[in-house]
Amino acid sequence: MLLCRVSAVSQTLSRWGRRSHRGGGLLHRALSFSSSRCQAVSPGEGSPQPAETGSPQGLYRDTVLLPRTDFPMKLTGQKLLKRELQIQQECGFADLYSWQRERKAKKEFCLHDGPPYANGDPHVGHALNKILKDIRNRFEMLRGRQVHYIPGWDCHGLPIELKALGELGTSGLGPLEIRQKAREFAEGAIARQKAAFQRWGVMADWDQCYYTYDGVYEAAQLKVFQEMHSKGFIYQDYKPVFWSPSTRTALAEAELEYNPEHVSRSIYTTFPLSTLPPGIASEGLESVSVLVWTTQPWTIPANQAVCYMPNAKYSVVKRADTSQLLLVASECSASVAALLETELESVGTFTGSQLEGGICKHPTIPDKEVPLLPANHVTMAKGTGLVHTAPAHGMDDYSVASQFKLSVECMVDEDGKFTELAGPELQNLTVMTEGTDKVITMLKECGSLVKEEKCVHSYPYDWRTKQPVVIRPSKQWFINTASLKDKAKEALQKVRVLPESARGSLLTMLDRRTYWCISRQRSWGVPIPVFYHRETGEPLINKHTVTHIAQLFKEKGSDCWWELPVEDLLPNESKAGPVTDYVRGEDVLDIWFDSGASWAAVLEEESEGDSEEAESRLNWLRAWLCKSLVPESDSMADVYVEGKDQIGGWFQSSLLTSVAVRNKAPYKALVVHGFAVTEKGDKMSKSLGNVVDPDKVINGGEDPSLPAYGADVLRWWVAESNVFSEVQIGPTALNSARDSINKLRNTLKFLLGNLQGFDPRVQAVDPKEMHYIDQYMLHLLREYSIKVTDAYTEFDAGRAIRVLQGFIARELSSFYFSIIKDRLYCDPEDSLGRRSCQTVLEEILDGVTRSIAPILPHLAEEVYLHAPGHGEGETLFKSGWIKSSSVWRRPGLEEAVEGACAIRDSFLSSIPGKNAAQYDLNIAVEPSLLFELMESLQEHPSSTSSQLAELMMVARVNLCSVLPRDLPSDALLSSGTFLINLE
Repeated sequence: MLLCRVSAVSQTLSRWGRRSHRGGGLLHRALSFSSSRCQAVSPGEGSPQPAETGSPQGLYRDTVLLPRTDFPMKLTGQKLLKRELQIQQECGFADLYSWQRERKAKKEFCLHDGPPYANGDPHVGHALNKILKDIRNRFEMLRGRQVHYIPGWDCHGLPIELKALGELGTSGLGPLEIRQKAREFAEGAIARQKAAFQRWGVMADWDQCYYTYDGVYEAAQLKVFQEMHSKGFIYQDYKPVFWSPSTRTALAEAELEYNPEHVSRSIYTTFPLSTLPPGIASEGLESVSVLVWTTQPWTIPANQAVCYMPNAKYSVVKRADTSQLLLVASECSASVAALLETELESVGTFTGSQLEGGICKHPTIPDKEVPLLPANHVTMAKGTGLVHTAPAHGMDDYSVASQFKLSVECMVDEDGKFTELAGPELQNLTVMTEGTDKVITMLKECGSLVKEEKCVHSYPYDWRTKQPVVIRPSKQWFINTASLKDKAKEALQKVRVLPESARGSLLTMLDRRTYWCISRQRSWGVPIPVFYHRETGEPLINKHTVTHIAQLFKEKGSDCWWELPVEDLLPNESKAGPVTDYVRGEDVLDIWFDSGASWAAVLEEESEGDSEEAESRLNWLRAWLCKSLVPESDSMADVYVEGKDQIGGWFQSSLLTSVAVRNKAPYKALVVHGFAVTEKGDKMSKSLGNVVDPDKVINGGEDPSLPAYGADVLRWWVAESNVFSEVQIGPTALNSARDSINKLRNTLKFLLGNLQGFDPRVQAVDPKEMHYIDQYMLHLLREYSIKVTDAYTEFDAGRAIRVLQGFIARELSSFYFSIIKDRLYCDPEDSLGRRSCQTVLEEILDGVTRSIAPILPHLAEEVYLHAPGHGEGETLFKSGWIKSSSVWRRPGLEEAVEGACAIRDSFLSSIPGKNAAQYDLNIAVEPSLLFELMESLQEHPSSTSSQLAELMMVARVNLCSVLPRDLPSDALLSSGTFLINLE
């Protein structure tokens, strides 16, 4: 005989840690349990039988009710792909969105789709984004909400234009020819992407999408433009903008990407002081030169001033090697000395404000003088503390020019070459290359160049061509974001941001953007609805002209801007004078303004009344165009979900346009996810050959390491990943996802197999009549459903998966499944005990299947086809979310079962590797509440068929209140206490 005592407290707190949050507890002593080895015992009987009968193992096979189901434990290759497509067809994936839009629902959930760019094939970034959205949409639909989700595409812009024209370029092609080719290219990309999204199981009405090249959408966009222009937020001005010589157009901040490895030729050069500042003239200093540093030497010819920091200290220093006198910031003198490899002797120190009134000679332009001016943007982080200022080629420089009325003359053309204004030596030289070389040579020749060195730093590039940009002034259309900034920040405070850390980036981006250049010098886009006077160049734009053009775009599309004569484009109400005095503008709107106005074209649908009156998506938009955009409009998306690159892109452009027009954000929440990267954490690049193609993930590739995984594996990868950081994908991640799904299938197969012949509609057992352990499992199932629902609500599908896997591993496989097999296989088929167990198994199957449905819709519907309890033709997604009942909550019962489980775990750990069914178990508990709880599981002192015996998985349980006296001498004793928490 083996006799043990157990410390029930430690076992309970470790295994049943979920209980530790409750209120006051009572400690009850569990004196001991003892287990003695016995001969083989027949289920339900106490008489010992010979352990070895000599009969074949299969002698009793027909007397047990083994699991039976056609549900396959594993699907691979073409069978898997065929089954997923079959599920999509049989279960009506294509019609699901329309079905749920037509049903009555108390609440709506609106996820506004940020339009992907229609310039290429679907990639794994699309998969991450679209599947993440679909998981949430399917969850909300299952919960009974009416989901509002209209997929869209961003169809304009230079990348599409460049790809559409290829090597042809725009040479010899008119705007309409360019637009036709770009439209055809975009339509092809949309068709390929749409087919992929459908194959991934994304729920939508794919016949009712929005496209930014649709005439009705463009008309809605112009309505937003008109509202912003009438409020003074949109204006035309001549100021520096980011300019891409490689594409000959202005760019917005969101169209830039910064290259941290850009190499510039930085220089230190002097500007001789021709007039000493009055504040230092009395010091008797002569031949002093101001020392400046710049990484863009080509801007020196455009210099109009040298700026200083008013509150900083400045010194005139004398070079030990040449005796040259230089003016530098005092705190920079040490670094300058090290750079010049000479000692610098201070011969005078002043405050920045004493430099006022100083005049410098321009180093390369004879007879030109430039002033010393105070400026707040001067820093001491790098350089000399004195900043070369070229208002035509810097945003901060332009601010100084505006304050002090300096010239903003541009010496650089649209191709990034010097114009004749730069002089004959520089004319037609590309500023970033041979132009820079020539300027440095000129500085050497005039003796102003002090030092040249290479500087590796972050520099803006055109995100389309991957070529560096320049800053040059141009007459463009702008949005005054500075006047919107405070309202936008206030609106953003009411928006929930996930993760919260992204809020800081959003606010920083808003602070950085003082104005937004929205005009582009291209053909493929929405024309800016402006006319210019032939002689004066004055723009003509007002409510009448924009409204008229919007109506034309709605009816004919924006091609009519080039197709129709000006006479048809200008309305009579414009009061413009003779139509012949005007020409149409040639610029188009920034694509970020296109997509940033999508809230007006898509979300405003919901404020237009009865949807049954609208025959199509275009009808409600036409009706909306006849109305004004009003601040009182309640149409807001519940959430926008996009990658972190949209912090300065779509999130911001949508916020600014909505705040400008309606004084509020277009979204209630933002979810910002990371990028998809390789398993090594590297950015994917076609040139490196490390791009993961989602089509090959699903259908398999030529490489044997990439088998056909199917759509559900791709979806599991998205759900399981920490989407708030960079998301790694590769064979390891995909194989792990496939293995996890196969393990899940195994559990589902066990559940289905044991429900063969069971109909919950007529054979289910009322919870009050169930075995206590079965009631306890319903209690745990209810807790599981609450946890998994909370996880989905928080956009944390990864947590939902962890909750699922923990529930299966602990509560099901290690606990419930291990103790019910005798009852399932050996009890009479229609017995109360077996039906009680099957009722719980059916509830578990239903709850688990519904909980995985948002992530694995194909598997969920496949299980539902095999599951009992519903008619033919019914689908899971039309039958709701997890159906847990408050009746299932049984905290008192929980105490009883968990007290027994604490003893069970200690007992099993004392016989590692041995069969518990070969033991009789003696449990001694002092008279107490714990003893009463144990008695609720076993009415008689000794039993082979009690619920306590089933839970312990032993041949017999003897329950007593005192320790037996006749213990063998080799007995191993262990005692302890069990904590009972009281509500």
